[in-house]
Amino acid sequence: MYELKDLRDKSSQELQALNLDISKQIYRMRNELKINRKLDKPHLLKHLKKDRARVLTILSEKTDANS
Repeated sequence: MYELKDLRDKSSQELQALNLDISKQIYRMRNELKINRKLDKPHLLKHLKKDRARVLTILSEKTDANS
């Protein structure tokens, strides 16, 4: 789980790359859930969604500050 303090220190490119990575992980977990009807660690899906929301929030803050 990412801390806001750590995310704020990253550049926009790093945040976009992190968002892409988290989105890919969520996609894989959802596919596994659909195929197997079960996840080994279902709580991780919730944490990943919250992490993605944090990253997107910081990204929008950075783009609003630059505008």
